[in-house]
Amino acid sequence: MAFYIFPASIALAASLVLYVVLFVGRRGRNLPHGPPTLPVIGNLHQLPTQKAYLKFTEWAKQYGGMYTLKLGPGTVIVLSDRRIIKQVLDKRSAISSERPTSLVAQQIITEGDHLLWMNNTPAWRLMRKQIHQDLTETLCNKEHAKIQQAETVQMLHDMLQAPDVWTNHLKRFSNSVILSIVYGIRSPTFDAPYLKRLNDLVEIWARINEFGATPPVDIFPFLKYVPQQFLGNWVTRATKVHDELHALYNGLLSSVMKRREATGSMPSIVDRLLDQQEKTGLTTHQITLLAGVTIKGGSDTSASVLASFVQAMVTYQDVQKKAQAEIDSVVPEDRVPNFDDYEKLPYVAQIVKESHRWRPVAPLSVPHRLAEDEWVDGKLLPKGAVIFLNVWGLHHDESKFANHENFDPDHYKGRTLLAAEYANSADYENRDHYDYGNGRRLCPGIHLADRNLFHCISKMLWAFHIEMATDPKTGKPIVPDTDIVTGYREGLTACAYDFPIKLTIRSEARRAAIMKEYAEARENVFPKFENTDFPS
Repeated sequence: MAFYIFPASIALAASLVLYVVLFVGRRGRNLPHGPPTLPVIGNLHQLPTQKAYLKFTEWAKQYGGMYTLKLGPGTVIVLSDRRIIKQVLDKRSAISSERPTSLVAQQIITEGDHLLWMNNTPAWRLMRKQIHQDLTETLCNKEHAKIQQAETVQMLHDMLQAPDVWTNHLKRFSNSVILSIVYGIRSPTFDAPYLKRLNDLVEIWARINEFGATPPVDIFPFLKYVPQQFLGNWVTRATKVHDELHALYNGLLSSVMKRREATGSMPSIVDRLLDQQEKTGLTTHQITLLAGVTIKGGSDTSASVLASFVQAMVTYQDVQKKAQAEIDSVVPEDRVPNFDDYEKLPYVAQIVKESHRWRPVAPLSVPHRLAEDEWVDGKLLPKGAVIFLNVWGLHHDESKFANHENFDPDHYKGRTLLAAEYANSADYENRDHYDYGNGRRLCPGIHLADRNLFHCISKMLWAFHIEMATDPKTGKPIVPDTDIVTGYREGLTACAYDFPIKLTIRSEARRAAIMKEYAEARENVFPKFENTDFPS
């Protein structure tokens, strides 16, 4: 019997090898076209390990707004076409809201409870609903606006006191707003130990989750059994992110629990989740990560967009002067701008949108996965296919944005509604930008984030002249590097490297207004959020 089994086994193995060589890595007949593939690996050899969105945009110019990549046996669909994006990610969001399998993000780092990486499950829908109900447009206007106004006034005050570390003030502001809402704790200074840990976490999280940053263990599972030292110590790096993430988020939750024991509950997202835990059924780990992902997302994305705004103001002085002229016609010197000024400052609103477009904070977005087959324009998008939204390509579409490399707020002339209005509109051609995602994965903090940016940008332009710093050795201006390749860090999110600037208060009357409103914020707003000890 063994004599007959042996050649049969050889034939079976040979057939399997032949099948792999002939079909794995090949593009199926009905799939959208794309770059040529190699047997077994498909297009893996062509993918850069950093800033893949630049290569994706290059391919989009050659293969169109919907094309296919083969990564081993897996299929990737890259979308840069507004119409198709609306059809697949918005209208068909019921089947396009899954996430691709990620051993690193879903299992090693977050243990399956991270809102960004969870699949479209009942638990994910429940967690998203819990966050969304505290970040509605109504609550942003009625409740959160007071926090945003106070924190941006402190930002101006801090920039007056220490202009050289302006990036720290942006990070503190954006973190303190979301931290106050989520935990009922504010960040009074940038020196808080937990804030440094959060910024470090943002950095290592972005790096390890960038497309191509770890070996393709989800495509070729056998790589899990290769000693990790031959593959960049990917397990060790992922485990470090896991440990840092859980230590930080557990510490924040512990601080809230200690405060609750001492003084009781207060109006914050975490307090409400803990009060209603028995009703919702959320585990403590789910609450911990839900709160953590909200503060991380609300902190680094706003600060990154604002850093790009500052780069643009330093580089495009004509834009800055035009915006300041508009502000001066609406806001007097004796008061700081607030969100009530939004509709009267359309050019400032255009600057907010152009800051997103020019240097998107998420150039490739987090990928989606199809739960069912979908046909688009006679082409098959198969079940299980991973979908990348090529935000960079959309924002730098030459047919949509003339002089797309330049920072030009007139790209949005006549389109100054808040981002949520365009994201939820059926008019896909009029969508302003894609930094907040699509469909059921649309950022639940979109209302808060848009207002954050307007608060900060309008106030900085009202208060300061923003100019290039001068090199003390040469006496020449220090020109910031605005190139996305050399001037921005690697990672899932794009943020400019630190650069020096010169901030000059525009008048003593404005300085006095800042000091007056800062004193009022210290008396009337901040104390409510300063009764909790920080985690170390």
